[in-house]
Amino acid sequence: GEVWAIGNNVAGLGSLNAPTVGFYAENRYFSAALNVAALAVALPVGAVTPGATPAQPAIAKNGVAGLEVQRFGGSLYNETRAGLGYGYRFGLISLGARVDMLQVSIEGLGSRRVALGSLGGQMELLPGKLAIGVSLYNLNQAKLANYQDERVPTILKAGLAYRPTAQVLLLAETEKDVERDANFKAGLEYRPVPLLAARLGLASLTEQVSAGLGVQAKSFELNYAAAYQQALGFSHHLSVAKVWKGKGQ
Repeated sequence: GEVWAIGNNVAGLGSLNAPTVGFYAENRYFSAALNVAALAVALPVGAVTPGATPAQPAIAKNGVAGLEVQRFGGSLYNETRAGLGYGYRFGLISLGARVDMLQVSIEGLGSRRVALGSLGGQMELLPGKLAIGVSLYNLNQAKLANYQDERVPTILKAGLAYRPTAQVLLLAETEKDVERDANFKAGLEYRPVPLLAARLGLASLTEQVSAGLGVQAKSFELNYAAAYQQALGFSHHLSVAKVWKGKGQ
C-alpha cells in the first residue's frame, strides 16, 4: 500500500505499515489554471503486526488513519479539499471510509463549502497475485448550488490488479461518473530491479496515454509521469513520499 490510497481507494490505507508523508504536484496542458497540489499523511494506529510471508505483509493492528489536503485551479476558479480517512485490513480484505470538506471558489461569486463521504473496499482473490477493489466517491451526492441542482460528481470505480510475475503488474479500472460515460483505464508496471519501476497507461474517455518512472531510494519514493491528449497536449505528474520504516520492515 501507499499513502496516495487516501485519494483513490481509501481501503488501501489498511495495507500501510509505517508512517508516510507524500507531496504531489500536477500541471495539466501547461496551464497554471489547471495546476493540482496535494499533501498526504498516513499513520498506523497502534502496534504493527509483523508479516509472515511476502503475501502476508506486516499490517497495522488497529488500522491506518490518513489526512489529505488538495488544491486545484488558479485565481479565477479553484477547489480546495481536506479529507480524513481510515483503512483497516483483516486477512485478505481491506475496508475504508473518508470524510471531506470541499470548498469551491469563483472570483466575483464567492465560495461554497460542502461535506461529502466516500467508501472503499479491496480483496485479494489470490494473495500476492490477484486483487480487486471498488470505491464510491461522494456517496451523499453533496449539492453545490440550487441552480440546475448542481452537485459534486458522484463517482464509482472498480478495478483489478494482477501480478503474473514479481516484476510485472497489470491493472484495469472502470470509472463511472453518474452523469457521464464510463472511463476505462489500463496500466502496466514493470520492475527490472526492485528499486525501479517503468509504467504505461491509457484512458478511453479522455483518449489519453501516459508513461512514467518510479524510483525508491532508501526511505524515499519518487514518481514522475507524463500524459498526452491529442487535442490538449501534455500533462506532468510528480510525487515524492517519505516512509519511516521500523526495524525489520
